[in-house]
Formats: sequence, structure tokens, C-alpha cells
Amino acid sequence: MKFINVKIEKPEGINFILAQSHFIKTVEDCYETLVEAVPGIKFGLAFCEASGPRKIRKVGTDEEMIKLAVKNAEKVGAGHSLFIFLNNAFPINVLNRIKNLSEVTRIYCATANPTEIIVVETKQGRGIMGVIDGGSPNGVETENDEKDRKGFLRKIGYKSS
Repeated sequence: MKFINVKIEKPEGINFILAQSHFIKTVEDCYETLVEAVPGIKFGLAFCEASGPRKIRKVGTDEEMIKLAVKNAEKVGAGHSLFIFLNNAFPINVLNRIKNLSEVTRIYCATANPTEIIVVETKQGRGIMGVIDGGSPNGVETENDEKDRKGFLRKIGYKSS
């Protein structure tokens, strides 16, 4: 058994969702879910099939996002892993809908942060053990930090004034 640290490659500010799913139907169901959730969404999706021909299945509305999804799926190479890269949408806009797909079994992360995937490789194949999402904390929130957090959420429209 061997552990591998795989850094997700993506431009700064691009969000992605890493999930696990169990059936190639995921590709079409995720596509439909994403285009219904956010009109005009730009995304790319790659799904690593774990049996049969074991292809990386791909779909999306944006060629660059599709290429990113496929590139990272190839690097991680874990069966049943699902990569969704978002260009003009955020995970908060689509995550619950993705979670509700009958094929999706787990969400590992949904982030724009620098991310590393901890992969284990055996004779049979690869699996995702965990995710390093961003950095470690620099301290505990102060009253001023709390004000800034609340102000930011109102500024971007996620909370009312």
C-alpha cells in the first residue's frame, strides 16, 4: 500500500467539488442538475468509472472546465471519484442538489482553496483517503473578526441587513 499526495491543479478563484459516486448515470444526472440549478452555468465534470471499461467520463458547458476536471481526475485516478469545476457559480448554489442525486455517495470537499487529495494505492487500484482544504487556523475569531465576517456576508448578499 502506498500513500500519494495529489495537488489539485486549477486557476485561483475557480471552485470545485470533489465527490464519490457509484454509477455512470452520474454524468448525465449531474449535468442536468447543474444546468437546472444555475442558468448559464459554466462547468466541467469528470467521473472515474471503477469497473467495465474504466473510462474517465466527461461532460460540461465550458471546455476549459472540462479539461481541468479530466486533468485532475487523471492525476487522482480513484475509482468512482467525481470532479466538478465551476467557473461562474459557487458550490453553495449547487451542492445540495448534487448531494440529492441518488448516485452520489459522499462529498469530500467544495472549495476554491488550494487543495491536496490524499490517495492510497493498492494492487487493485486507488482510493481517496482524505482532503487537505486550504490552510490550518491562525487563531480564534475576535469581536472585530466577527463584525468583519458578518459584514462580508451582507456585502455579498448572503444575509440581509
